[in-house]
Amino acid sequence: MTSSFNVHHAAGYEQLMGRWSQRLAPLFIDFAGLADGEKILDVGCGTGSLTFALVKAADLREVAAIDYSAVFVEEAIRRNTDPRIKIRQADACALPFDDGGFDRALALLVLHFVPEAGKAVAEMRRVVRPGGVVAATVWDHLGGMPGMRMMVDTVAVLSEGGRQLRARYCTQPMMQPGEMKRTFVEQGLRDVTETQLMIRMDYQNFDDYWAPIAAGEGPLGKYVATLDPEERVRTDDAMRDAYEAGRPDGPRSFANVAWACRGIVA
Repeated sequence: MTSSFNVHHAAGYEQLMGRWSQRLAPLFIDFAGLADGEKILDVGCGTGSLTFALVKAADLREVAAIDYSAVFVEEAIRRNTDPRIKIRQADACALPFDDGGFDRALALLVLHFVPEAGKAVAEMRRVVRPGGVVAATVWDHLGGMPGMRMMVDTVAVLSEGGRQLRARYCTQPMMQPGEMKRTFVEQGLRDVTETQLMIRMDYQNFDDYWAPIAAGEGPLGKYVATLDPEERVRTDDAMRDAYEAGRPDGPRSFANVAWACRGIVA
């Protein structure tokens, strides 16, 4: 099952999202829970934001981390120095693990990029032991990410293609209030709890904000890469104007909210 997330280079992803997922990971771990001696599955590990935070948070027995992207897997393996961490390429909707082999299965900023997110939740439930925990968190693209909404709202004004991008971006799976909780319940998890987690994204200047998108990273970058030269200049100028908002270029800070959900395997 393919992912709808677009990635070219690990460094570009780090500037686009990796640095922010590192901020979110400890909040997610606190919500999902963790205990010494456990065996944990990180579904959609990316470059390792959650993976490496897990082994810092508890004395774990093992962390298995998977991602669909070969680029992410290669980078996470390169960064790994802990023998308890095992990283491999795999599909969230067809996990290559036996039933009930993990104490917890966690997914940080992944399910909204999985077209059949319910199937991924079912797989996470399958590989966790009875009484174990399945937990996930996703960004609230529609109402909780003003910095990113600024991007999609700006391009939506400029063209019909931008309007279509915004429609896709704001209606990805698992991002509506209660949607992830309903999916967890439908997949047989019990005692399901949903909450919100918040971090801030702090940018040094417009280039810090726009450069990874301009380089083609992520779903917004994928759209920008399709623009002809004239459209690209117009988009760059409009995005700079939106970021600066009538003030000199420089630091900006945006609050960002993620939905988080946790359930127990029956």
